[in-house]
Amino acid sequence: MSIPNIISMGRLLSVPLAVWLILEGRLDWAFWLFIAAGLSDAVDGFIARSFRSRTMLGGFLDPIADKALLVSVYLALGHTGYLPLWLVILVVFRDILIVGGVLLLYTLKESFAMQPSFISKVNTTVQIALVALVLSTFGLGLTEPPVDLAWITPIMIWVVTVTTVWSGLGYVVTGSRLLNRLGGTK
Repeated sequence: MSIPNIISMGRLLSVPLAVWLILEGRLDWAFWLFIAAGLSDAVDGFIARSFRSRTMLGGFLDPIADKALLVSVYLALGHTGYLPLWLVILVVFRDILIVGGVLLLYTLKESFAMQPSFISKVNTTVQIALVALVLSTFGLGLTEPPVDLAWITPIMIWVVTVTTVWSGLGYVVTGSRLLNRLGGTK
């Protein structure tokens, strides 16, 4: 197994620990683990590109580790009341919708290149930023002046909502076009 794949596997294995830390109220440790996971994502990508060690396994393992961490942390933060449940449901539903669409197209033997759209990249970025904000605000005690970050959280929740809906609709439109093309050729 290549070094980038080992790093991705480590990130995937950190998911239960991150969830446990959040559920136990150790948001400080969860914050640092989340930051380490983010850095590991950058490092494994850098190594894979720089040393031409991209693998088919890594192409699947890296995004699975990223999504598993993000979705699990959203679920844990929703369960503990740090994020509204409606937002958690929206974020998780969007990802299930995407995975379901990919599986449907794969089942229909449709070949396609899975490329995230610009809005999807923005959505992932703001989803990560919201998690980091919540974990740092409540885990590192940044709710008191002079560094009160708690007021930003509601704004970020709405930014994540808008980008999640926009990105999800984009995938629905793209998937519908692929399915329509398939229906017209058979």
